[in-house]
Formats: sequence, C-alpha cells, structure tokens
Amino acid sequence: MGWSKRSAAIAAMVMVTMVPAYPALAETASQDAAAQAGSPAPFVAADFQVPTLVEAPGFKVVPLGPELVDIDFAAYMSSIEHLQTTFTRSTSWPHANVSAADAMKDMQTEQARFAKRESFAYAVLTPDGKRERGCVYVYPSDVPGYDAVVTMWVTKAEFDAGFDAELYAWATEWVAKEWPFAKVAYPGRAIDWATWDAKVAASKGGQ
Repeated sequence: MGWSKRSAAIAAMVMVTMVPAYPALAETASQDAAAQAGSPAPFVAADFQVPTLVEAPGFKVVPLGPELVDIDFAAYMSSIEHLQTTFTRSTSWPHANVSAADAMKDMQTEQARFAKRESFAYAVLTPDGKRERGCVYVYPSDVPGYDAVVTMWVTKAEFDAGFDAELYAWATEWVAKEWPFAKVAYPGRAIDWATWDAKVAASKGGQ
C-alpha cells in the first residue's frame, strides 16, 4: 500500500530502501542464504520478538494503529510548527490541512509496515493510554555503517516540560538492550542533521 505523508516524511529523513545493502547485524544463516540468493535481508530476524508493549515510569510505548488515530491526531496537530522545525524539517507533515482520512491512512500504513516487519512505529502514551506524548520510529538504514535509524518526537508541551531529553535517553537504552542492532543512527541527536544529510547523499552517490 502507498505510504502516508508521515511515513514519506520519515523515509525522506532516513532514506529507507528495501535493498540488500543493510550493514550487517550478527548475521543469521537465513540472512546469509537470502544474500546468496540475491534477496533483501530482513530488517530483523524472523525469530526476533518485536516489542509490542513497553512500560516505563510516566509513559508506555505501543505500536501505532487505527485504534490510536484520535489521540495521535490531537498530539501532532497541537504541535505543527514545532514538528516541522524539529522533526520532519519540512511542511509535508504535519500541516494544518491534515484530514481525518489522512490520519486514518497514516495509522493503517504504519500498522501494515509493522505487521510486515518493515519498520516499527510506536506511540508514546501516558500510563492510562488516554494521551499521546510523542512517537518513536525504528526504521532500516541504507547508509553504510548503520543497522537502523531511530527518530522520535514529542509534542511542544512535552518538549517544553523536558520530556524530549527524557524520551531520548530512555530510547537509546531500550534500543541498545532490546533490539538486535550493532550500530544505530539517531539523526538530529547523536548525529547532527548536516552530518546525517551528507551521509545520506554519499550513500546515493551524491545524487
């Protein structure tokens, strides 16, 4: 299915492509066989149990999906300018004209990609699940030297309250402990945007 504007915006940042050029994880026999056959190696191994609920002090992390469309929509629409300047760095998403249909397509797209194990988008909710504080995305990378790209955002109110730094610290520890990646890129954080953009350009041969 086609990508939503949010997925497209994230893809533009991480340059997601399903080609057999991912930097090596600890390769499994199945990945080796796929590479020998000329097929793309999977983003995560078939036996890896992808997290579907993580509870932390003050928040919980769950996959994005249609059941969260209303609170997700409310979160990003409350912070359009903030996200355009700190997250997507463009006006493509979010913007004032995002419709209910756009929002639902976005949720369906993220759910489908999660089910196919192509990428993993998570909502960061309050412990009672009634409000979204932000999102975390785990995507494959085609920039040599990185197994995955992790991006995240929080609403403007949460950013002002200091939650952005808290979520980033938590996410780096979570990914290091619970995900099967040797090296992860955090654009706009551990890697500044200018450096990341240069790496992306180099990976495409300067095109």
